[in-house]
Amino acid sequence: MTDDDRHARNGEIGPAEWLAMNRTGSFDWDLDTGTIDVDESGLLVFGLTPADHDGRPVSLVARLAPEERSRLEEVVRKAVRSGAVSYTAHFPIPQADGSPHWTHVQARILRSPDGRARRIVGIVRDTTAEVTNFAFVQELEKRREVQTSIVERTTNALSRAVTVDDVTAALTGPGGLARLGADGLALGLVENGSLNVIALSGDSLDVLNDFRTRRLDRGLPLAEAVLSGRPRFVPSFPTLGRDFPELAPYVERLPFRAACYLPLVAQARSLGGMALFYRGRTAFNPDERNLALGLAAIVAQSLQRAILFDEERELATGLQSTMLPRRIPQITGGEIAVRYHAAWSGRQVGGDWYDVIALPRGRVGIVVGDVQGHDTHAAAIMGQLRIALRAYAGEGHAPSTVLARASRFLAELDTNRFATCTYAQVDLASGTLRAVRAGHLGPMIRHTDGRVGQPKLRGGLPLGLATVFGDEEFPETRLDLVPGETLVLCTDGLVEQPDSDIDVGLAALSEAISSGPPQAEALADHLSERLWERWGSGDDVALLVLRRSPDPGTPRAPRIHQYIHQADPQGLSDARAAVGQALRDWGMPELSDDAELLTGELLVNVLLHTEGGAVLTLEVLPEPVRRVRLSVQDRSSAWPRRRTPGEAATSGRGLLLLDALASRWGVEPRGEGKAVWCEIGPATVPADVTANGT
Repeated sequence: MTDDDRHARNGEIGPAEWLAMNRTGSFDWDLDTGTIDVDESGLLVFGLTPADHDGRPVSLVARLAPEERSRLEEVVRKAVRSGAVSYTAHFPIPQADGSPHWTHVQARILRSPDGRARRIVGIVRDTTAEVTNFAFVQELEKRREVQTSIVERTTNALSRAVTVDDVTAALTGPGGLARLGADGLALGLVENGSLNVIALSGDSLDVLNDFRTRRLDRGLPLAEAVLSGRPRFVPSFPTLGRDFPELAPYVERLPFRAACYLPLVAQARSLGGMALFYRGRTAFNPDERNLALGLAAIVAQSLQRAILFDEERELATGLQSTMLPRRIPQITGGEIAVRYHAAWSGRQVGGDWYDVIALPRGRVGIVVGDVQGHDTHAAAIMGQLRIALRAYAGEGHAPSTVLARASRFLAELDTNRFATCTYAQVDLASGTLRAVRAGHLGPMIRHTDGRVGQPKLRGGLPLGLATVFGDEEFPETRLDLVPGETLVLCTDGLVEQPDSDIDVGLAALSEAISSGPPQAEALADHLSERLWERWGSGDDVALLVLRRSPDPGTPRAPRIHQYIHQADPQGLSDARAAVGQALRDWGMPELSDDAELLTGELLVNVLLHTEGGAVLTLEVLPEPVRRVRLSVQDRSSAWPRRRTPGEAATSGRGLLLLDALASRWGVEPRGEGKAVWCEIGPATVPADVTANGT
């Protein structure tokens, strides 16, 4: 009986077993003779027996791959030549079954007094178990890092989601599937007993559009997961066709090998379900299942917040919409368009508003304003203030009185809120506007030639503050809106951009008004599309567009109107050019030079000697012998005086030119001002002249 048999019978570990479990041996390498002595344990590490070893170093490493043998020899050679006292090496030794056994060598170099290496002694150790365990731990750690990254990236993306649309965008937008570690996604919400798939993302998943809205039953795997509240992991995707026959024709058209169907539950409420599809996976280990369940919990919590937000938002915007006018009254002599855009950020709503008020004597009141704050309280105050201002305006008060009373009303509400607004009374028959401003943006006017002006309206303090500070003065400014011109009022949300000067927004608004179509509805749409897209939707916006109907005259008696600002040399030049071009278009070119000269004289006289701008009207008088009539209207009641200028005089010749070039001229009172007119002609006009001059 051998020692090993005796130890085995006694239940002890024999020497061979002990060596197998503790493969650590020693060696002594005589560099002078080139022989190496290795103990039995060391030979076992190299996969040899004493009978296999011939004492040569090369026989120990004969089984190493050539590149590993070369690397080991270089390590030893470098250590010997460099004067080092030790070295270590780590290399695999292939076994008979092809599996590598990792070997670790720790050696000490013994040298003679002159430094020459004489012997190398050391230990050799089998580290296969350590390496294997390390590789396993590394792979496990790598998988955990990947899973942690998936959770972190998904959580970070969904943390910024506010609405349900935001949640779906985070899951299906750029990088959404990569964050989830999946190749496809389907997201469904439970609504009124149905499962509505609100998002599909991934190659070929559009074939599932037939299942977008279905009654909630167990005929589909996602619905089953929702109803049962239990996830379903499908490592073999083709088996779905067997378990769910209705889905069978679609399974064959999808390029996936595995899927998981996850219920979305938050606070014991079933919100819907999420399906994740995979191309390369054919199994789900416990860690992967836990990861999928964790992702479902994150998505469910995000959806719960988003659904609550959307419900509260819908309630708030519904309250706000009830505070705004349900319809805009029809007006004579013009057209009005209004737009309202609610901010998307946050649950709160603002206090922006607009209104159109029918007034006595055919006039109309228009107002755009903004109550301080972005909450339902601001919306409620807005509703009260709008009704109060409408009542004061409807009583026929002057614009300054309307705002003074509205300021007093707001202060008496004791809300610690203020409001800004611009209010105007408009007489479209005459084109006269009487406008007041309470800490708000002034209007912009688009002229008939496409130019956009921003009249300077003197303003008062915001409503509420004006009363608190005892300054309820709201000075009126008169504006003239000629036929075909358009007035635009808005709140600051249309022109303000974060971290940008408001002048940039005003310039953008002016450019958009100029480049837009002339009709009120079309221009309102144009401004909405251009500027709401430019600035985003971070603030509420109220917009009102009022256009006075154009007055082209008739085919036999065409007419144009144009407003010229005071001290606007370019406007004066443009007006002269417009008159000359109109007469040429109407087939009366022989009168264009005289008409341009008289236009300049009439306008210069008004712009130099009166305050404010002037309205120029050019028309053809429909008489048997047709004449051209020029009229310039201003706000001054002072009539022009005829003078006799000296030779060196630089002015005073305007009326002399009228006498010389015009068939007749005169002055007529017009409301608060006057109109200076003249006629030139006669001229014959071809019979085919039309209203647009062609």
